[in-house]
Amino acid sequence: MGTSRPPPWRIKIRPVNRWLPGVARVATISLLVFLAVFVSLRVAGPYVISTGLVRSGMEDSLSRWTGYSAEISGRPVIEFWPTPRITINKITVRQKDGDNKLFGTIESISAEFSLIDAFRGKASFHDFNILRPNLLLTRERDGTIDWTDEGQLAQAIIGAREQNGEETLDAALDADIGTITVEDGTLDVADVASGKTYRFDSVTADIGWPRLSSPLTAVLIARMNGLDIKLDFSSRSPLLAFGGKNAPLKAALTSTLVTAKFDGVANIARLFNLQGSMSLGIPDLPALLTWAGQALPDAATLKAFSIDSDVISAANGFRFDNVSLGMNGSSARGAMDVSFMPGKRPKLGGTLAFDQINFKSLFDAFVVRLAAGEDRGAPEGGALQALDIDLRLSARQADLVPFKLSNVGASIIVSSNEARFDIGDSQFEGGALTAYIAAKRGDFDGGGKLQMSIRGADFAGLIERLNLQGPLPLTTGSLDLAVSTALPIWKAGPADVTGNIRFRAQAGSLPGFDSDAVRSEAAKADFFSLNAVSHRAFAFDRFDIEADLDDGAAQIRRGLIEGPKETITLSGVIPYKSGGLALSGKIAATDPANDAAFPALPFFVGGSWPDPVLSALPGNQQKQQQQGATK
Repeated sequence: MGTSRPPPWRIKIRPVNRWLPGVARVATISLLVFLAVFVSLRVAGPYVISTGLVRSGMEDSLSRWTGYSAEISGRPVIEFWPTPRITINKITVRQKDGDNKLFGTIESISAEFSLIDAFRGKASFHDFNILRPNLLLTRERDGTIDWTDEGQLAQAIIGAREQNGEETLDAALDADIGTITVEDGTLDVADVASGKTYRFDSVTADIGWPRLSSPLTAVLIARMNGLDIKLDFSSRSPLLAFGGKNAPLKAALTSTLVTAKFDGVANIARLFNLQGSMSLGIPDLPALLTWAGQALPDAATLKAFSIDSDVISAANGFRFDNVSLGMNGSSARGAMDVSFMPGKRPKLGGTLAFDQINFKSLFDAFVVRLAAGEDRGAPEGGALQALDIDLRLSARQADLVPFKLSNVGASIIVSSNEARFDIGDSQFEGGALTAYIAAKRGDFDGGGKLQMSIRGADFAGLIERLNLQGPLPLTTGSLDLAVSTALPIWKAGPADVTGNIRFRAQAGSLPGFDSDAVRSEAAKADFFSLNAVSHRAFAFDRFDIEADLDDGAAQIRRGLIEGPKETITLSGVIPYKSGGLALSGKIAATDPANDAAFPALPFFVGGSWPDPVLSALPGNQQKQQQQGATK
């Protein structure tokens, strides 16, 4: 018999058995050595490392980083477990110049430091925790902050360069940072231009910045004027961003009153050179204005506002594409642009297409009612006085109280001398409506005017839908209105306008005026309620009323209601400010050949609308009785 050979797997496993215990021993020994060194450094640290060295190193580090003079008055505390960390208390930071101006105070700063560097007589720190900093900054008239350029951070910002769309930094300017945590801070920013000081309380921040040359992410939470605000910020080129250069960044502002987002390339110093996407949402505009200490009369009509858009810088301004605009539940899409031409007022232009819109909200959106000197208004006159507007609007449905329009084409034009709103085309109650409102003079407190023209509209349907009372014409007709006022248009009421109005129609009826009943009652009574005796309508073939408006009253210049057999003529005054009536009228035969059948009946209309009182003029009763006896 031959000799048997061992299985192949036994031949392969033997070499592994020979070298595996050796690797395990080396790994175990290395781990034990590392742990011994780790523990030894922390045990020996308190005896070898000088507290004064670490403290002075922290002072030097703060001064070097900020460019200011940092002084520590509190006693430092050093911990070595689980990581070496120093905490310093009562820090004061001042400018280095002769003014010795206070920049801020900090209750305490703690940071991790390197044991190896400390053993070598150096101090290097990272991963900072800052407790209750109180900083004071000044924003100069040119928009810059009074921050020194002598510190390491400022030098890195100055030295950062853009190359192929990326941030580059010389190695000599680079440094480790790690994380920065801020707790319960306060920031005061004094604005020289406005004379106001903006205060941010309860500031909390969590900043991740491994090195100066690395991307930065930050989350900041603060309270301003009682409002909690959260800012999420990130940039892969933070030094370029802080240096007022174009840099890619993402930012999101969140609060209960306003939210905003931006993702793209921006210049945070000048807010120009934008390219990216942005959004802004204001769920409660009146509440936001109240928080900001501003006022907008009737702002409640513009409750909510939002906009989403792509934005890109253009010549002397910005271009907004793919705009999605929302106001009080209405939405629109389109494009807009804002230009800032040297020596001229900023100008907003564009085209927006709405599904449905309330024009009252739109007026308030563009601050048509905010003027110089207005109670609770901005003393400089508000946004309208500082901005030119040229917007083209369209809407499938629109509300222009008390009217409802469809297929509307409109525009808003605001210049230094006039603000004008035009409805160039719209469908209204089966007809067409055009109108414009204009406010005059540079400060817009010099009055304004309104012109409106309606053609071929179903006024019978409108009167029924609005539930209007009184003898009003049920017909398809046309109306022209032209009024003006010397008061600011946002203050003017119906009694403050002057102008004229004309209504014309063809066939229709006038409910509440029964000519036969009026003639019969006039023969018996000196006066009577028109509604009490009129149970039938007066049919007409022509309706033409024209009046002048002034001081809360309408002076009838022409009043003609022509029926197939009888015609009513009217003249006099309707003091609509008080709701009264003072009209003279006459019912007569339409065809003079029928005067005998329909003798003239002069009358007077008084009382108040919608229940007028009619009285026949003296002698009418006697004439009516004589005519009745003759018949």
